Amino acid sequence: MRLTDYTDYALRVLLYLAVRGEGLSTIQDISDAYGISKNHLMKVVQQLGELGWVETVRGRNGGLRLAEQTNTLTVGEIVRATETDFALVGCFPDPQGERRACVITPQCRIRGALEAARNAFLAELDRYTIGEVAKPHRPLAALLGLSTIIPIVPVAPAGGEAGPPS
Repeated sequence: MRLTDYTDYALRVLLYLAVRGEGLSTIQDISDAYGISKNHLMKVVQQLGELGWVETVRGRNGGLRLAEQTNTLTVGEIVRATETDFALVGCFPDPQGERRACVITPQCRIRGALEAARNAFLAELDRYTIGEVAKPHRPLAALLGLSTIIPIVPVAPAGGEAGPPS
């Protein structure tokens, strides 16, 4: 089974945002991190927003962040929502419910084997959440060009310096 680029990009966006954690990211940030087209990502992010998995903030300082519940989504749920066709062979129903006729259908055992394999594939993906596959964060963050933000704390003046005149 092969996933479409669309599903691949959806998984990458969610993984990036999960690793990023707090704060906002832009589509450009994600595009740069993975080296993929910003235009392709825009459509993906739109659907992720419609599904409620990504929150978008408009405006000059806007961006994207993972919706709170998204960390608990399984990879299988994401694949089911973003893939359009799980018909591995012509005798499986396509997205419109159509199937190609096949003369051996009444006695075919291949169809059952392929159906079981597809179901096992999705069941395996259901074992992993986005939150789980985003760990450990540090190595993934480094590969994605995300650095941990270290707060700058002003240093107190060294002892013995005179304060302002009173």
